[in-house]
Parts: sequence; structure tokens; C-alpha cells
Amino acid sequence: MRSALITGLLLASLTLSAQPAGNVIVDKEGVMRWEKSREEVKGFGINYTAMFAHAYRTAQRRQVPIEKAIEEDIYHFSRLGFDLFRVHVWDTEISDSAGNLINNEHLRLLDFAIARMKERGFRFVLTPIAFWGNGWPEPDEKTPGFSAKYGKDACLTDPGAIRAQQNYLKQFLNHKNAYTGFTYKEDPAVLAFEVSNEPHHRESPEKVTTFIKSMVDAMRSTGCRKPVFYNVSHSIHLADAYAKAGIQGGTFQWYPTGLGAGHELGGNLLPNVDRYAIPFASTPSWKKLAKIVYEFDAADVGRSYIYPAMARSFREAGLQVGTHFAYDPTFMADINTEYGTHYMNLVYAPQKALSLKIAGEVFRRVPMYKSYGSYPGNERFDAFRVSYEKDLAEMVTATEFYYTNSTETQPATPNALEHIAGSGDSPVVKYEGTGAYFLDKIEEGVWRLEVLPDAVWIEDPFRPASPKKEVAVIKWNTWPMKLALTDLGNEFSIEGLNKGNTSSHSVTTGSFDITPGTFLISRKGVIPKFKTAKPNELRISGLGTVGLSEFAATPTTVKKTHVVHQPLPSITEGKAYEVRATVIGKSMPEAVEVHVWHPGWRGTQVVPMTRTRNYQYTATMPEAQGFYRYFIVVREGGKTRTFPPDEEGNPRDWDFSQRTPYEVPIIPAGEPIYIFDANHDINQVSRNWLPGSRLEPHADGAELLIPVKQLFTKDEENPNGPLIADYSMRYYFGRKISGRKEELAGRTRLVLHGRAVGKPTPIQVALITRQGRAYGATITLEPSRSEYILSLADLKPVKLVTLPRPYPTFLPYYFEGSTLPSFNLADAETLQLSIGPGLGEAESKNPQTLVIRSVRLE
Repeated sequence: MRSALITGLLLASLTLSAQPAGNVIVDKEGVMRWEKSREEVKGFGINYTAMFAHAYRTAQRRQVPIEKAIEEDIYHFSRLGFDLFRVHVWDTEISDSAGNLINNEHLRLLDFAIARMKERGFRFVLTPIAFWGNGWPEPDEKTPGFSAKYGKDACLTDPGAIRAQQNYLKQFLNHKNAYTGFTYKEDPAVLAFEVSNEPHHRESPEKVTTFIKSMVDAMRSTGCRKPVFYNVSHSIHLADAYAKAGIQGGTFQWYPTGLGAGHELGGNLLPNVDRYAIPFASTPSWKKLAKIVYEFDAADVGRSYIYPAMARSFREAGLQVGTHFAYDPTFMADINTEYGTHYMNLVYAPQKALSLKIAGEVFRRVPMYKSYGSYPGNERFDAFRVSYEKDLAEMVTATEFYYTNSTETQPATPNALEHIAGSGDSPVVKYEGTGAYFLDKIEEGVWRLEVLPDAVWIEDPFRPASPKKEVAVIKWNTWPMKLALTDLGNEFSIEGLNKGNTSSHSVTTGSFDITPGTFLISRKGVIPKFKTAKPNELRISGLGTVGLSEFAATPTTVKKTHVVHQPLPSITEGKAYEVRATVIGKSMPEAVEVHVWHPGWRGTQVVPMTRTRNYQYTATMPEAQGFYRYFIVVREGGKTRTFPPDEEGNPRDWDFSQRTPYEVPIIPAGEPIYIFDANHDINQVSRNWLPGSRLEPHADGAELLIPVKQLFTKDEENPNGPLIADYSMRYYFGRKISGRKEELAGRTRLVLHGRAVGKPTPIQVALITRQGRAYGATITLEPSRSEYILSLADLKPVKLVTLPRPYPTFLPYYFEGSTLPSFNLADAETLQLSIGPGLGEAESKNPQTLVIRSVRLE
């Protein structure tokens, strides 16, 4: 990659970031500005930690050339338009117990990564202290650092630990990067320092101010003039204490969908990111301090629509720059073991990465404190659009057209287009592959095309991870592409640019077959100027910090055939059942079939599956009663493989060992539609942990015990915040009922099966629509009754609880949007159960215990 970068620089005379060099100041309005020009500092990027801890060890185990891997990831950062890098340094790996800096491989790789990013115009926010061990998700190793000796809590109070941190901070800022020649305190690319990562103070305001000031003083004693920030997302009752400690700003996080769900979250989560409300933002001490985002992610969300909405809310709250947490090193993105609740990588998660690219543009284009109202009224803002229903984020300007999934949106000014990035189809690009692609105009009639290989998720990447379990695979394939660019027309030539890419052919219809790589496309009759220009006269303005011939992508990782299929939980009798599956193998299969199972294997039916697009196959099942039981059989390379259980052979063979097919119950029309069943659905419920809550066996399955000792629970991170008397749970049932959705029109009532324990207890039952609005009513559960009926006509607008609960915890508990459409059962997709509504203030302070078995529609 190093040689490729040099080649790109020679070919393209690439310029670095357009932002001015020099120190950053914070003005009296709390805005970071470049000291010389007084321009507002802008930036967006990522956290990335291949140099440390589990990621570094994984590279060693996999025998990955770590420097090359870092360079290739940095190329992808630049390809996505990132220009800001933040890292919480594992101090425990690069210091001793007295805080002396250890110049080891981890520190060298940090220097190396910073130098390579700096070549591409990156700026940096460095957090020297992380406090924790280096194990996650493995056990901690024995490390020499002061954090390992004292632990996080003692690091905030123990005099010896404080001295060690002061010593370490001085040495860290004075450390000279051998690759750049700058110390960290002097490097003009370093915007600011953040003292430490998530300190969680518990002492008095005076002691906290003294502690922070001692850290700031240690840093200033080196002669450092850069802004010093402190993490203020936690223990926000100490906000004034932070502000008095000599800092220039605060750092904030946002995980609006919680952390660690253990599965991909479903449902519309745009209400969760509608507003980033900082309770202390208007206090006098904070009006003059800058605010930046050190970490954010919509954890456990696999879709692509949400990041630009988060960026919009950050800008509305006055946050100036931001870095996502965390970009998965490509060499381990196939297993997602670094942070299993996060998943971000251009190669393995292209739609999500494109969404993050668009979010970066939001940070650069949308003014700070600009409001666009509330959801759903803010789905379109400035040049941007987000859509939950289409799983789509877009940016459309006169010269740029970015989209995360197939779109019908027309570019604003087709004749003026210069940059396109997307996945799937649009009015200007038709492409069947699953990877991302980029088109950049070099000059009139000349474009650079970059196509990434296909990525297919074969497992839920948010389930508990293991280095033994792949969650995604990469496939290099040849797919048709069609361009509809005014500047190119239908006739053009294509020439391979990246190393080993010998493609060269002419196109007469705008359509061609393409493989992964980087290509030069020239309109018929146009000779690119750079092919005749002298090197010192060459300037290719469209590429920023991307080299003309650069390319980096994981080779094909598919080693066997994978079938990704989830049978519907149930289907209405008489309704056509369409089996859908993703099938990917070393080669395209000769045939994919559904083998319908019948008792005794008499009259077995074989239904061919049709490939509809890339690796997607469908088949319509013959009408049946009772159950659909079936296998998916793939014939590839002369061999037959059956799913389940992923075994060679045909299920009709006499010696086939595993006859456990996919199974779908066929339910007669008019039968109840269960939208929640505790026994089957409990692991998909979003709720706060509750001591003593558990599934209890019952003759009909199981029921969920919910013992709430006290609804008013003080938040340790925001002890002065509002006390809300509520305990809510959320369950997305959209997929559960998808096979019976046509029956919803005839349903008029909702039936809850549950009971109170000890005394009557009110519970609010609400249905959340795909538009993000909640409609519900309150019923009182009795100890002696088990079934309760609510007429759907009685459901009224109620508050939507933002579940899973976010970090930081001071963010709004409820969402109330800008418009309120009338309730339509066909739009309902999520169940919300709340204990608290209907209780008086006195009663809400008492324990409430109830049991829920199921909720159904009749």
C-alpha cells in the first residue's frame, strides 16, 4: 500500500486537507477555530485501534502484516472522506507503574498510523489515558502500566496514581513521532487532547476540579498550547466542576440504542436519534467551552439509514467534530470480535460505511445549532434524506450524489455531477454486486471508477462473537454495470489502473461487466490530459487524498457454500409462501432447490429456486396444510449440499443423517396472531436489567416475571436529573407476523395474557408503528385474572420510550414527534409494555410485580 500511495501521489499530485494548518483556539462562544484564519474547525472520522490490545493480538495470531493492514484501512478512511482520527491509547500497554512512557511496538504503530493518516490530511484528537486493561473480549494480560497497578477508580483519587498520570501525560505529549519528526504537543495536525476516557468521578466537586486541574497543569507544563478537553458525558452533576478546571471543552458520546443487545435490533430507531439534549449546555460556564463527539454508534443496528440523522442531531446540539466508534480492522472484520456490539468496515459492511460517509458530510455542511424540527418532519434536511422504510440515507447536491442502498432519487444536476458513491441501483448507476462503488470525475469526459468486492453477512454480526465463527464473507465476482452519466454518454473506454488489473475494453451501450478494482473511464474521443502532462504540471482535483491507481480489498474468503435463510415464524393458510434465501459459494451454483418434506418421503416435491439478484434466490411453495417442512439443496461444482444441516448429500438419500428440516406452521385464517410470546421472544426484548426478573416455567410454556422494587431509580451518572416513574419493555414483532400480515385488517382487539402478583398493578400496552409513533391504553392486572382485552379503537397516542436506553443516560426518556397520523394496525411493528402510567405518585414508590405470558391480536 505504501508504494501504491506514492504512485497515487505522483500520478495525481494529491493535495492534503483544505483545512488550514497551525494551532486551534476556542473562542468566547465555545467554537474551535484555526488560530490564524479564525475559520471554524470542521472534521469527521473514526476511532481505530489495530495498534493495541485484542486487535493487535489478532493480527499476530493471523500472521497479518500489521503495517500493510493499517495502511489499507487508512486508504479506506480516506476513500470514505474521513479526515479526523481519535484513539483512547491503552496506557497500560505503553507505560510502567510510575507513568514512564515505554517506547514499544504499540507506541511505534500508533506513530506509524498517525504519520500515514497525516499524509492524507487527517487531524487528530488524542486521548492518552484509557484506564482499563488490554483484554476485551479476552481476559486481561499482565501489563506494566499504572492503570493495571491502581485500577480506574483509584486512578482518580490515589496520590500515587495521580503522580503517575501526571508523569505519563508529560512524557506522552513530549514524545517525538519518529515518522513525522513532531512531538505530539507540537504536531500541527493534532487538534486537541482529551485527558482520559470516561473517568466516572464520584467525589466532591472541589476534589474533582482539583484532580482535573492537576492533569491539565501537567500537560501545560510541557509548553503545550493546544486545547485540552475532558470527558463530560458521565457524572454530569459535576459539569460546573469540570468547567472550572482549566479545560477548553468537553467530549461527548452517544449510543442511542444501548450496547450489547446480543442480536440485531429491529424496528424504526429514528426516534432514538431525534435529539441530543445536553442538560447543562446553556449554563454560563459551558457556553464558552467547545463540544466534540469522541464516540458514537447505533450499536446492534445493521441497517444504513441512521448515521446522518445522528450527525444532524449532534450539529443541532452544537457539537463541532465527531468520531465514530469503532472501525473494525479489515483483517478481523470477518469475525467481528473486537467490539461485537459495533460493526463498521467499508469492505464487510459497505452500506453502513457509506452511511458514515454521508454523516461526515452532515458535520461539514450543516451549521451548528441549526434545527430541522422533530421526526418525521426532519427526514429531509439540507442536502440529506434518511428513510427507515427504504433503509436508505442520501446526500444530493449539484456535484455529489451519495446513497447507501438502491434509490430512485434523481441527481440534482446530472450535467454537473462530479462525485458518486453508492451501493445497488440508482438513476445513474445500475450494479448487481453487493459491494460499494465510487465514481469521481477527473476532468471533462474522464472518470475514476472504484468497485469493492461483494460482502455477504452469513450470520448476525451482533450475536456473541468468536474467532472460530465467520459472520461475513467476501467474494470477487463479475457483475453487470450500467452508467448513465451525461459527461460520458454511452460510448467510452475502460482501463484497469490498480496493480494487476489488466482490464481494457470499449463500451458502446453504457453497459459492461466489471470486477473489483480501480478503473479509468474515458468518453469516446477523449484523451486524458494527465497522460500527456508533465508531472509538475499535473493536478487532478477530484480525488482529494486518494491516489489515482490505489485499491485495497480483501481477497475472496468464501471457502464453502453458505445458505442464509430464516423461515417465517408462521404463515396464513392459503397464502402463497415465498421462500427467500441468500446462497453464496466458491462458484455460482448449477441449481438451488427447495425439497418439500412429506412424512415417509412419499410424494416429495422439488421446487426450483430462481436467482433474482446477485446471491438472492426465491421459490413459491405449493399449497399445504399443517406445516411447511423443507430443505434447501444446492448443487455446485458437481456436488450436492443440503441445508439444514449444511451437509453433503441429498435429503432423499437413504444414508442422509440429519432429517431436521426448516419448519413453518400454517395457521388457519382467523386464528389469533401472537405478537409476543414470553417463552420464544424473551431474548429479543429491549429493557433495562431488572434483578429477579426471569422466565418461569408454565404448563403452556413460560411466563416472564417482572418484579419492580422501585420505579424511581436514581441515575448515578445524572443524580440530579428527573426521576421518571416508569419501567418499560420493547419487542419488535414485525418479522414475527410477516407471514400473517394480510389478516391484520380483520383484527379489532388486543389480548394480554398475564397477571399481577400480590396486588392489582396497572400496565400500559402500546403498539409502535413503523413511523415511530406509539398508541396505547392502560389496563389493571389482577392477581386472580389472566386475560385482558383492549379494543384497538381505544388506543390513543402515548409517549414512546426510547429503548434500548441510550448512553449517555441523561438523554430524553421519551420521544414525542412533530406530527401524529391516525393509528393504522397495518403499520404496527413493535410492542411497548410500561409499568408506571396509571400509578399515582405515592403508589409509584411502592413495589410492583407482574407476570406476562403473551400478547395477541384477535
